[in-house]
Amino acid sequence: MYPEYLVEPMRAELTNVGFEELKTVEAVDEAIKSEGTVFVVVNSVCGCAAANARPAAKLAAANAKHPQKLVTVFAGMEKDAVDRARSYMMPFPPSSPSMALFKDGKLVHMIERHQIEGRPAQMIAENLIGAFEQYC
Repeated sequence: MYPEYLVEPMRAELTNVGFEELKTVEAVDEAIKSEGTVFVVVNSVCGCAAANARPAAKLAAANAKHPQKLVTVFAGMEKDAVDRARSYMMPFPPSSPSMALFKDGKLVHMIERHQIEGRPAQMIAENLIGAFEQYC
């Protein structure tokens, strides 16, 4: 686990634009199993989260058509909540950062770390916006 003072600014990058931080298994279950669309970001301290994933998530969430719920879990912090979120993302292997879109509790779109690393935030956001346009 990382010191909270270290990750707080990284959490705030998403919570300041409307993402809800999920810190318990119960909160993850409630969010993902709900009706409608839910966008889950597995946040991370890594450089590709800072340069690519969080900026892409913020750009996509600002799109006119976006999921009803925007939520995030933080890898390396609330282990049980992160593990539960990742269990819904199967058969994709755990990776952080990563992003998933759920509709009525079912995974409909996934972006893994290898699709985030080395790609500009705008490109990732366009991928997400395409999924939002299709499913939201």
